[in-house]
Amino acid sequence: MQANPIPRWTALDHDPQRPAQARALAWLADSLDRDPRTLALVRDGHGRPCLQVDVDGDGIPDIDLNWSHSGELLLLAMGEGQRVGIDVERVRRRPRALDIARRFFHPDEVQWLQAQASDALAAAFTRLWCAKEALLKAHGRGIAFGLHRFALGERDGRLQLLAGCDGLAPADGWQLHELATRAGYHAALAWRPRRNRPVSAHTSATTR
Repeated sequence: MQANPIPRWTALDHDPQRPAQARALAWLADSLDRDPRTLALVRDGHGRPCLQVDVDGDGIPDIDLNWSHSGELLLLAMGEGQRVGIDVERVRRRPRALDIARRFFHPDEVQWLQAQASDALAAAFTRLWCAKEALLKAHGRGIAFGLHRFALGERDGRLQLLAGCDGLAPADGWQLHELATRAGYHAALAWRPRRNRPVSAHTSATTR
């Protein structure tokens, strides 16, 4: 994978009473030293939230924003000139992990999961799920794109994109980092250089 700067990210306590989108925009505004009222999110043609360009007439950086929450944890990520995706999942018992993988994952990933010890399967499945979802959130189509259409594998203790497809772009265009957040959680951050500027429609957006 090509080296490019890791997007900025942070982990916060998740408060179900405070919408994640509002907190993401507040964090972004603080990071950019801007009035949050000058920032707005819109949806692109696939429903992906994007930062609206030129909200107040003086322009904003080419920023992408993404977030995810699970249990008591909220993760936020932003990248300039990049498409970013972040995902976090709480580790829990998954008695049907292999059944789910056989139905939805790439065959190479199923083989990797089958090789895991029984007491390590839930954590391995969660690692894989987080990494795949982070990539697909950055890609822009989400899970609807198809979890089986690309494969991740472990190399030197790190998950990497091994097999891509035309719709996901070349594998060497992507960066994938697994994030250390809190005990009991797995998280991943994915990004690639942005090819197009964000949309400028005037539709509010929400996401997980």
